[in-house]
Amino acid sequence: MAKEKKTKPEEKKQEQKQVVEQKVNVKIPVELFEKYKKEIVPELVKKFSYKNVMQVPKLDKIVVNMGVGDAVQDSKEIETAVKELEAIIGQKVSVRTAKKSISNFKLREGMKIGAKVTLRRGTMYEFLKRLIAVALPRVRDFRGISDKSFDGRGNYTMGIKEQIIFPEIDVDKISKVRGMDVTFVTTAKTDQEAYELLAAFGVPFRKKS
Repeated sequence: MAKEKKTKPEEKKQEQKQVVEQKVNVKIPVELFEKYKKEIVPELVKKFSYKNVMQVPKLDKIVVNMGVGDAVQDSKEIETAVKELEAIIGQKVSVRTAKKSISNFKLREGMKIGAKVTLRRGTMYEFLKRLIAVALPRVRDFRGISDKSFDGRGNYTMGIKEQIIFPEIDVDKISKVRGMDVTFVTTAKTDQEAYELLAAFGVPFRKKS
């Protein structure tokens, strides 16, 4: 049986679909990733005498945690925290639950106690850029972050006391000030390598005395 010829409307619809698919597959260069490839890799190779570029540490992911202790008394607080974190990050976040019950804190197993999101690739670099260039400079009397929070395995965690340093949060609309932890997970084998990697990205560590 001979194949039926597509009508013009069907052909047009197929062409539009192909154009959409092509747009989806186009990768937009991320500024910090380009900087990593062109500037940071050569710099670290020279500094640590790596034999090949595959040994150069890289930023693997960024994990953002927002604890909501007052959710024990008011379950609506977790909903507010999730909305605020999603506004900051720009994507869906997951809700963390208690792994066990603690009677002294009126905490029950399975109770919602916080929000968490893991960022990779493009969204990770975009968040890092906003954190460095926009959010941290808004911290009152900011003089850099401590370099004492590496875990011994090349990962670094910093605490943010107020979510209002992010311009996505409207100060007049928040119910209360909340903090969060931001963890940079790298492939570095030592804390010194991780420090140099993050510093090269522009993470504003406090100047060593």
